[in-house]
Amino acid sequence: MDEAECTRLSKFLSFVLRHQPSAVGITLDAAGWVDLEVLLEACAQHGRPLSRATLEEVVTTSPKQRFAISADGLRIRANQGHSTSVVLGHELAEPPEILFHGTAARLLPSIREKGLLRMDRHHVHLSADEATARAVGARRGPAVVLWVAAQAMRGAGHVFFLTPNQVWLTDLVPTEFISGFPED
Repeated sequence: MDEAECTRLSKFLSFVLRHQPSAVGITLDAAGWVDLEVLLEACAQHGRPLSRATLEEVVTTSPKQRFAISADGLRIRANQGHSTSVVLGHELAEPPEILFHGTAARLLPSIREKGLLRMDRHHVHLSADEATARAVGARRGPAVVLWVAAQAMRGAGHVFFLTPNQVWLTDLVPTEFISGFPED
């Protein structure tokens, strides 16, 4: 499978497993899992046939590692980014001193005023490296990378989770913990 096809399938799976499982007629369990065979059958019935081998290839070769297959190989779920109601059960983690958040420049006025909010997702997503944050921010226009004082936040009582694909999650980032605005 070529890279473009892998990206197309990854985006489709993200849509189904993170945002709208009903689009193919499936239901996620409370932790976001669905039986692999149920997903494959539902995709085929909705004009998106794919084989188990293709699905596994998307899961294992995706640079963003958005998905996980259960240890028994029977179920699949998205690692984070859900707008549907799920409890992913990620463990609390001690963040590094600084984490990064990539965003579009046009969103800076709102971030300055309100901080980083989870919006329609379960958490704010942060990266341990600036390059990843820049790539994420560039999806919606010219990117700006903000610095988040994660250890200071932790000291103030905020909690952090680390997903299997190394995305840091927190409920919100108040403005006092954000730096790197263009005029800073």
